[in-house]
Amino acid sequence: MIKLIRRMWSYLTAKATSDFNAAADPKVQLEQAIMEAQDQHRRLTEQAANVIANQKQTEMRLNRAMEELEKVNSSARQAVLMADDATKKGDAAKAAEFTRAAEAFANRLIATEKEVEGLKSMSLQTTQAADAAKSAVAQNSGELQKKLSERQKLLSQLDQAKMQEQMNKAMATLSETVGQDVPTLNEVRDKIEARYAKALGQSELQGATVETRMMQVEQAAMDTEAQARLSQIRSQLGIESPATEAASIPQPEPQAATAEGEEATPSA
Repeated sequence: MIKLIRRMWSYLTAKATSDFNAAADPKVQLEQAIMEAQDQHRRLTEQAANVIANQKQTEMRLNRAMEELEKVNSSARQAVLMADDATKKGDAAKAAEFTRAAEAFANRLIATEKEVEGLKSMSLQTTQAADAAKSAVAQNSGELQKKLSERQKLLSQLDQAKMQEQMNKAMATLSETVGQDVPTLNEVRDKIEARYAKALGQSELQGATVETRMMQVEQAAMDTEAQARLSQIRSQLGIESPATEAASIPQPEPQAATAEGEEATPSA
């Protein structure tokens, strides 16, 4: 019974997921994927920053330990020199005090050297970890940039798909009957073409009437009068008319073949 319930639950979950994915907006799902990728990059960057900060702190501790080591080493050497100088002067008490001080500095020197060695090893490890974190952040940043570029491409493809779907619907309804009382596009086109042809026929009939011929004669007379007036204005301005200019242009000589033909005619 429990096994059957689990199988039913798995089936219902898968079906609900499938229905949701089918009904979900791809644009919204794409934005969700990009936001998740950005959140992962942000978390990775924060972790890498913590690793790098640990490496920097280790370096600072190592530098302080190195300075302390140099300082203790110098103090131990100075204590030994002062103890030796007191011994040469015969001051046994001071020599003993400086010797004890030199021993204390020597013990501190040993402890500092151990600390420096441990910090050097830790600094090497933290440096390697920091380099790996930087490399991971750089690689993930490149992947994120690729996803952002892919998002723009997918959004463009989605918009084109939507426009193509709308165009397909529009093309599918061009030749369909909208309703029983509404004519189709072909019927409306035939009606318009018939009306246009009838108008052209009436225009041709009107163009053949006597009134039309009279209007053409009157228009020709007006054109002749306008040309005469233009010729008068050109004469007043001292401008030759186009016909006069054409007459003044020298004509080409007749071809040799024509001349021979003319000479051959009298001889015949």
